[in-house]
Amino acid sequence: MSGLDVAAPSVPRSEVVLTSEALAFVADLDARFHARRDELLAARRHRREQVARTGTLDFLPETASVRAGDWTIAPVPTDLRDRRVEITGPTEPKMAINALNSGARVWLADLEDANTPHWRNVIGGQLTLHDAVRGRLSFTSPEGKQYAVADPASAPVVLPRPRGWHFDEAHLLRDGRPVVAALVDFGLHFFHNARALLDAGSGPYYYLPKMESHLEARLWDEVFAHAEATLGVPHGSVRATVLIETITAAFEMDEILFELRDHVAGLNAGRWDYLFSIIKTFRDAGAGFTLPDRNAVTMAAPMMKAYSDLLVRTCHRRGAFAIGGMAAFIPSRRDPEVNERAFAKVREDKTREARAGFDGSWVAHPDLVPLCAGVFDEVLAGRDNQLDVGRDDVSVQAADLLAVSATPGERTEAGLRGNVRVGMQYLHAWLSGNGAAGIDHLMEDAATAEISRSQVWQWVANGARLDTGEMVTRALVERIVAEEHAALGGAVDDEARRLFVDCALGEDFPDFLTLRAYDVLLARGE
Repeated sequence: MSGLDVAAPSVPRSEVVLTSEALAFVADLDARFHARRDELLAARRHRREQVARTGTLDFLPETASVRAGDWTIAPVPTDLRDRRVEITGPTEPKMAINALNSGARVWLADLEDANTPHWRNVIGGQLTLHDAVRGRLSFTSPEGKQYAVADPASAPVVLPRPRGWHFDEAHLLRDGRPVVAALVDFGLHFFHNARALLDAGSGPYYYLPKMESHLEARLWDEVFAHAEATLGVPHGSVRATVLIETITAAFEMDEILFELRDHVAGLNAGRWDYLFSIIKTFRDAGAGFTLPDRNAVTMAAPMMKAYSDLLVRTCHRRGAFAIGGMAAFIPSRRDPEVNERAFAKVREDKTREARAGFDGSWVAHPDLVPLCAGVFDEVLAGRDNQLDVGRDDVSVQAADLLAVSATPGERTEAGLRGNVRVGMQYLHAWLSGNGAAGIDHLMEDAATAEISRSQVWQWVANGARLDTGEMVTRALVERIVAEEHAALGGAVDDEARRLFVDCALGEDFPDFLTLRAYDVLLARGE
């Protein structure tokens, strides 16, 4: 008996990953750690209530000794020491093969924001990773075109990204209750692949999203240590790179690395989710936390520069790798002028990251891999990384991370319309099963919909004014929603439109749009 009930539609080859032994492993993880996960989610809510009262955040006084201490993480494995260019994307077989053939050093195999958690995608992603580890991944398109990994020996190191702590997997039940989705994604992958990866000279490596505190990192460390002990895998085999994509985590970078010091490889700067977190955390803190158009908020903004500089300094002080943000541009086969402008912006962004001391950076499309690699090749000058760049010049205070009002840029009707249009388009794609959607030459994931709807909510709630002087009101947004929905000419269904409006204009602010969207999937039996 596995201890889990599978309440899900049939998926081809699911028996490969849903073995009784694997399900028992996941059931054990859930039995041991579900209650603590719930406590930490409650702690998130309590902290948010504190911010609502005080309107501020600060570094934790109770962990000052950790920040001041002289310690480093365990040495990072050899195959994770050169990360100059990483490609991200979903675990759909064709896109997975393209990522593995891209020439990147790392592939972030996304089981989270670039993946709609239809049950077929949850299982399909595990099958893709299972086959890739064993050199058996292939795909044939409906037109008969065949795809295969050209050279498995030189393929990127694969880092799956499980779902965040907030998500439950409704298709797997323990004692009638949904299992923690992060433990499903991690548990199935680790159970089936940890030994094979170690035998191949690599290891079970992961990206960890959406963490809000070092206590959440401690829980992951406990999960890793228990999983290793249960399967007889050497302690420290698991290595995680943590996305610092919440404002609260930005105040606890040292502490997060310390909690995971036997199981961590680095930190990543995630821009869109970070902005979403700022809005969510300070949504009722007044006009001083009201951002301009999302596309106007670059990494050169004072609060973003403080965040990224602190990440590099913290990582390198502790022997961890600092990974830069996403270049989401999708090259056009038809418009060289669009490509030229976009490539120039990507090159500028990656050059800024490399010169700031980052060890590598993300791209969303294989065509951007050579560009990113070239920028880092020049700065690295024969080195594998920039751990020697200590950034001792960086001194970041709490006020620097919270300098939202110093962000340059305007709030414009075009920006408002862009939020509405892109938010609805992405939700339509997500509900259709595609968590990574190409929209306006950009590869968008769930963070796009989150920043879009949260910014609309913030502007309405704070009575923000556009550069024309017009106040952003519910009536204005409803008019723009109707106009943009009509302009899309049936490309967005009414369900996606309704969901966007509910989350952008509702009285209550949903913590995660994807949880509302997941309820829609479950109602459809998906």
